Amino acid sequence: MEKSTHFGYKTVAESDKAGKVAEVFHSVASKYDVMNDLMSGGLHRVWKHFTLTTSGVRAGDKVLDIAGGTGDLSRGWAKRVGKTGEVWLTDINSSMLTVGRDRLLDEGVILPVSLADAEKLPFPDNYFDAVSVAFGLRNMTHKDAALKEMCRVLKPGGKLFVLEFSKVWKPLSPFYDFYSFKALPVMGKLVANDADSYQYLAESIRMHPDQETLKQMMLDAGFGKVDYHNLTGGVVALHKGIKF
Repeated sequence: MEKSTHFGYKTVAESDKAGKVAEVFHSVASKYDVMNDLMSGGLHRVWKHFTLTTSGVRAGDKVLDIAGGTGDLSRGWAKRVGKTGEVWLTDINSSMLTVGRDRLLDEGVILPVSLADAEKLPFPDNYFDAVSVAFGLRNMTHKDAALKEMCRVLKPGGKLFVLEFSKVWKPLSPFYDFYSFKALPVMGKLVANDADSYQYLAESIRMHPDQETLKQMMLDAGFGKVDYHNLTGGVVALHKGIKF
């Protein structure tokens, strides 16, 4: 009997999840950046800036941006590594990747781009100095397999940065729940003409592992040291894993 997994609050066959997630992101790709700004009040830019500025990534480094979508982090990494470095923008979703590639090209940022599944990365062992995944891990079917792949492609001493929605500070929960399940789908309907996808995104946040669980998953995947920083009361957490 085939294994099942969650798609938001629904239970689906594991083999069906990737396709259902793909439908969501094909649907929202063209409005993704506008919705990000609306949903977070622009805070997603602050969270990404924190990731970049605390990363320690330097000129000449090789960086892999997984589930890089519309290219925010890739752009930031490219500035940090300079002309001697290398940044790959990857995503499993062709619509998101096309939006990201075209947006960066319009800005004069030319990067290698790859349609890639995080659970089966098309890169050699011990290649990258840093790997990042922002708001993408929670959509992956086999998070443990994806984390192992991220560890595999990192050089010893390399760092993984996972920026993801997490477990919010308890006193904020009632307000956060109201916002997520009442306001978000309405915004999705009005701006992206797609309430269902934003209902799924709200549910997927609740199904994602909390801070300590994700930390343990990263350790289990082979990282020697993992720390995390809560941002905006735990609405988001940045996990940093170092490969020994």
